[in-house]
Amino acid sequence: MVRTPLTPEERERGERLGALLREARGPRSMVEIAAGAGLSAETLRKIETGRAPTPAFFTVAALAEVLGLSLDEVLRRCAPVPAAVAVPA
Repeated sequence: MVRTPLTPEERERGERLGALLREARGPRSMVEIAAGAGLSAETLRKIETGRAPTPAFFTVAALAEVLGLSLDEVLRRCAPVPAAVAVPA
């Protein structure tokens, strides 16, 4: 199976998600959070570092629950940043 290359926007969204997860995890270990979400620590490491920038919805939902984040917060912090719209003079 050939995977379509990620767009720059998808990579940026993955970086924002990783930063949010690292921030929410705080001093807790990756192993603790990953186990609570039913993931391997390596999967969490890949998401946090942007090497897996498009995790499945249920993966994000499980991590959000363990970290005490609402899905609304995840969406707000990770959604694409709207491009500036040029206004005609």
